[in-house]
Amino acid sequence: LIKLGLHEALVNAVKHGNKLDPKKNIRVRRIITPNWCVWQIQDQGNGLEIKKRKYKLPKKINSVNGRGLYIINECFDDIRWSSKGNRLQLALKR
Repeated sequence: LIKLGLHEALVNAVKHGNKLDPKKNIRVRRIITPNWCVWQIQDQGNGLEIKKRKYKLPKKINSVNGRGLYIINECFDDIRWSSKGNRLQLALKR
């Protein structure tokens, strides 16, 4: 689940955050505490608006996009966004 969730978050950062711009970077941090494993993924994009941070499946079952945030939500115990919306923090209880 960790691999799947991180993959989705990284793909979203590259594709939607950085708009596939090869000049832009993705920053990934891993933080291990006694109780949590935390990953922070930050892109150089404008951020995802609060109203678009939905963890639901798309209404059309044959839709090509729209499952990433749902999958991420299913893989981690805690999800937090930066105020700008371009950094996602994913945490899993140890």
